[in-house]
Amino acid sequence: MAEDDPVSAKILQVALSKFGYETVLARDGAEAWDKFDQEPVRLIVSDWMMPGMDGLALCEKVRTRAHTPYTYFILLTANHTSTSNYALATAAGVDDFLTKPLDREAIRMRLRVAERILKYTAEIRQLQEMIPICSYCHKVRDEHDYWDRVESYIQKETGSRFSHGACPECYEKEMEKARAENTGQ
Repeated sequence: MAEDDPVSAKILQVALSKFGYETVLARDGAEAWDKFDQEPVRLIVSDWMMPGMDGLALCEKVRTRAHTPYTYFILLTANHTSTSNYALATAAGVDDFLTKPLDREAIRMRLRVAERILKYTAEIRQLQEMIPICSYCHKVRDEHDYWDRVESYIQKETGSRFSHGACPECYEKEMEKARAENTGQ
């Protein structure tokens, strides 16, 4: 939670606590970023207008942090926010908006939506991390439903290159086959 106004911060913190959320308070965007960068959270409620780094800049930094699970970002706005400002916020990656003064029921509903979205993004991430592999030939299916060798798939996805060899067990099996073929057995 990033909020520079102490009264608004306390109201929001009490509401979030009553809804069962553990809160981490930051008094501006820079402090919020430092805390997030050290220990990412899945939900951020941030004021838009703060000294130094504002809520939009904070959201943009959160969105560009590598290897971070999706974070749902709710931006606190003034009642008179314009359509063009909403467009700016959406372009920065903001997921949802709450207007000040805060309405407890609106917060509760937005948090329920956030929970649902975070649950679905976690499920999608799990599915994306799964690699379909054939049980028989060990080829891998890519996103275009094309089956390719594991080495080719990994090379396309990561740029890694492979060298091939034989493990000791396979080496012995192949040597046994070769000896058997040479002796005519």
